[in-house]
Amino acid sequence: MRLSTNNKEERRTRGEGRRTILFFRLSSVVSRPSFLVIVFVCCLLSSHVIAAERQPEVRIRKLKNNAYQLLVKNKPYFIKGVCYSPVAIGQGNSEANFWSDPAQPWKIDGKLMKDMGINTVRFYQSPENMEDAKKVINGLYQLYGIRSIMGHWLGFWEYPCPRYADDDFRQKIKEDVLRMVKTYKDEPGILLWILGNENNYSFSERVNPWGSQEIDAIADLKKRCDIRAGIYYSFVNELAQEIHKIDPNHPVALGNGELISLDFANQVCPDIDVVALIVYRGKTFGNLFKSLRATFDKPVIMSEFGADSYDADLKKEDQNMQALFLESQWRELFKNSYPYKEGAQNCLGGTMFEWTDEWWKHNEAASDTWKIHDTESHWSNGSYYFDIKAERNMNMNEEWFGIVALSEELDNGVNTRIPRKAYYTLRDFWRKPIINGKNKKKVKSK
Repeated sequence: MRLSTNNKEERRTRGEGRRTILFFRLSSVVSRPSFLVIVFVCCLLSSHVIAAERQPEVRIRKLKNNAYQLLVKNKPYFIKGVCYSPVAIGQGNSEANFWSDPAQPWKIDGKLMKDMGINTVRFYQSPENMEDAKKVINGLYQLYGIRSIMGHWLGFWEYPCPRYADDDFRQKIKEDVLRMVKTYKDEPGILLWILGNENNYSFSERVNPWGSQEIDAIADLKKRCDIRAGIYYSFVNELAQEIHKIDPNHPVALGNGELISLDFANQVCPDIDVVALIVYRGKTFGNLFKSLRATFDKPVIMSEFGADSYDADLKKEDQNMQALFLESQWRELFKNSYPYKEGAQNCLGGTMFEWTDEWWKHNEAASDTWKIHDTESHWSNGSYYFDIKAERNMNMNEEWFGIVALSEELDNGVNTRIPRKAYYTLRDFWRKPIINGKNKKKVKSK
């Protein structure tokens, strides 16, 4: 690396020397005003070259029509991604550590992902052993050209609750986030950072409620919610500022459940580059992209969305419906990206939920259930209409969201991957995206 740097410096020095000689020669044959114009033009051109050399590795370009586009090494990059946390059958989420698994499941997955057309994976949180994570991030990129989005929960699952109103808690989280950024920022496979996930759901005290003496003394729930939003989003903006100081090469995204409370983020999060949304609205996203324009005008990544492959009403797997929903969702992502003028042109792509089924999810505390592919639904969502008539309208099956299913049979120590219909449907769609019946061949993405 040093030899390469010195050669570059030597070439730059020789170039400056030649430009200096040229200036003196020009000064002897042209008038002083003309010479000054030439000097000005040369300096202007030189400044543009320097600026180009300093362009971030990954950046977001805002075009004249207010469209947004993600660039990697100055080339358009549309995120065709998947949430990735492969847990083997029989393991629980907290016990599993695929990062250090000697069987290296990411190699099997990486090849399948590349063949499908996936260019990005999303990790929700860095492991404690960051050297193991480096190997996975670099392996996915070097072997398969797959870049990584690294996230941080921001202490959302701290017991008994996250304490965003407390200085000591915020400092602890900040130190951990910045340690993550410093560790991975120079890895060539890193794409961007996501701060939080659905942390905004805690504002209304539905999930992981938190408070303080000031907040708890307020009788009105909406006022308590508003204060929490201001505290949390201000903290996220502070983190974004610190990250930009040490890593100007990768954008920082705010992870948010739906569009809820983003009007507060609009007031206190100017340093956020991207909004990363977690949304489950069925086949379409409705007016989400245009609404975001009015609420918090930032580019958006759909960082978690999808459809499960189990029909809770008929009590059987339905790969056709999963494929139908996912293709429809991806069509909307493309439609709302640049250069599709009929959409909001603020979408940078997405990471769908998820790569493999999660057999541990029905009851994480009961290890005897981790070897059972449970079919009991966890929650209800009428937007997934095909099985909403299930008992008690419980139709969302958390253990069945995988683009690939898992087999109990092993392939070199890894549960055999069985691609579902959605795998092939999206592979074909990404190769030739059809939007409103028309194929926009001019759209290119890495």
